[in-house]
Amino acid sequence: NMAEQSGMERLDIGALSPEQQEKLRQFKIKTRIENEKYLRSHPEVDLLLSDFLREVFLKRPEDIREFAADHFTDSGLPERIQLRLESCS
Repeated sequence: NMAEQSGMERLDIGALSPEQQEKLRQFKIKTRIENEKYLRSHPEVDLLLSDFLREVFLKRPEDIREFAADHFTDSGLPERIQLRLESCS
């Protein structure tokens, strides 16, 4: 798998110095805050994902990859999401 190929399977946080651990912790917090701000400023991301998941649960496709490709390349998707954005605001 990818983790074994990259050597990440043996990553041991205890191997970091206390200073490195604190920097990593701060980086994770900062990244999480930045991600949250981004998602709040782009509500369409949540709508895209919830729309996709709703369709998956309704249709329960056999081939999820093909279904996802069809779903996200549907020419009507931008309009559907825009209508949902407008109805939410």
